[in-house]
Amino acid sequence: MDGEPDRRRYDSLRRTAQAQETTAQIARCARELFVTRGWAATTVREVAKAAGVSVPTVYAAYGNKTGLTRALADAADLSGDLPRMITELETAPGPAAQLAAMAGYDRRLFERAGDVIVLLREAGRAEPELAREYREGRHRADDTRVQVFSGWRDGVLRPGLTVDEAVDIYAALCNIDVFTVLTGERGWTPDRVERWWGTALTRELLTPP
Repeated sequence: MDGEPDRRRYDSLRRTAQAQETTAQIARCARELFVTRGWAATTVREVAKAAGVSVPTVYAAYGNKTGLTRALADAADLSGDLPRMITELETAPGPAAQLAAMAGYDRRLFERAGDVIVLLREAGRAEPELAREYREGRHRADDTRVQVFSGWRDGVLRPGLTVDEAVDIYAALCNIDVFTVLTGERGWTPDRVERWWGTALTRELLTPP
């Protein structure tokens, strides 16, 4: 009898772990189906079948198909390792190193979740909720850049360049399309893309020493 409370506690932990694995499996299967077949052509029933769960289980976990896609978007953001970038921004010795930290985050994001980003953008052409999710993700990225660039002292940005213009230039250089062309068509490694981004951003945004 003395061991009964421990068994009950471990059973609860086991159920929690099983629930987490179930939702992770649903998300993995949804990502594969959405990317390979397209968002519009994929049904919740097909996601449930691929994940080996019931349709009500999918709805219980994510609410609806749009909610499932939103979960994938959140997972994409996490895959870039935002806490790592924040630490690197706080400990960077100067603006060039901060740009390198931001480029590193984008490289990780596009390398690990580029397919989800493209999915949201393309599906959003027909689905307003997904379009809004994609725009919000881009706005979050812009807000981070505004916060960093605005924190630099006067004279760090290239003469005549405003913070908003610097954000635009960053977005033109560091985006999923550039990453895809360089790694998919030109044979660049993600490491090389990240290094080039750091060098190009320093050249385009910062006052030369």
